[in-house]
Amino acid sequence: MKPGRNRKRWLIWLVMLGAANAALLVLNLMLGERNIPMPDTVATLLGMSSGEYRFTVMNLRLPRAIGALLTGCALALSGVILQAITGNPLASPGVMGLNAGAAAAAVAVIVLVPSLPAAALPFAAFAGALLAASLIYTLSWRRGSSPARMLLVGIGISAMAGAAITYLMTIGGIFRVTQASTWMAGSLYGRSWDQVLPLLPWIVVLFPLALRMASSLDAFQLGDAGAIGLGVPLERSRGLLILISVGLAGAAVSVAGTVSFIGLMAPHLARRLVGNRSFRLLPAAGLMGGALLLLSDLLGRTAFAPYEIPVGLITALIGAPFMIYLLLRRKPL
Repeated sequence: MKPGRNRKRWLIWLVMLGAANAALLVLNLMLGERNIPMPDTVATLLGMSSGEYRFTVMNLRLPRAIGALLTGCALALSGVILQAITGNPLASPGVMGLNAGAAAAAVAVIVLVPSLPAAALPFAAFAGALLAASLIYTLSWRRGSSPARMLLVGIGISAMAGAAITYLMTIGGIFRVTQASTWMAGSLYGRSWDQVLPLLPWIVVLFPLALRMASSLDAFQLGDAGAIGLGVPLERSRGLLILISVGLAGAAVSVAGTVSFIGLMAPHLARRLVGNRSFRLLPAAGLMGGALLLLSDLLGRTAFAPYEIPVGLITALIGAPFMIYLLLRRKPL
């Protein structure tokens, strides 16, 4: 296929994914315990309504929907980066232990330092994810970092972080433990603008940085030897890309808790639409991740109303079979 046609196809898919996100966003604003007609929803968003639905749309549902969109985008971008630098299609922030590290730090803040404002939670989660990534990188080093060792060490770090979370839940006060338990399930319930907006700067800064390093991501897909042959400074590029992935995953976890499998599913689904080139894959995967989390949260709120299922459970129910499918498709070593 000619380059011009590839670019046209990519742009068409970006427009379609953007439209899907917009449609799902409006559906999330319309549907709930109190359904709102579409004309009134759109009029409220545009500031043209009488104000009857303003509080429900603008203060209750819109922050939650924007949080789902941004969280899904951040996790998907992190997944694209991790899959490229490890050369493993099963790599994701959850599998590599970044989510667990971020979650452990965030739970520590919720349980032990409840006076900290919500805006501080992304920085705590980033610190936890960075600590996990540093341990993974250091422990997997043996005359250079090894993607296979990084993946295995990441699984171990994830288990250790899980144990730390369990300990924190046993020593905390009942109110804080309940709050942390709901958050750990992966939930967007009750998210306000104060909790959602701190995620936006992380994406605004880190997404362009990831795009700027798209050529390095492409080189990593050829393996370490191939990347070195193309003149990529291997360890420096890998370290910087890990930092970008850590920032995205940590900020996402601070908003929605431990939402699983978005960072695994979204890159694969986007890759089927736009191919492997990272410059095209990154924005497509980000939009795909946003759409997946918006859809999952909508299902969690409406499928069994008036009961609500945490969005993390919905993504796990979808993502676990998807991971099994990927495992079955992999060629034996």
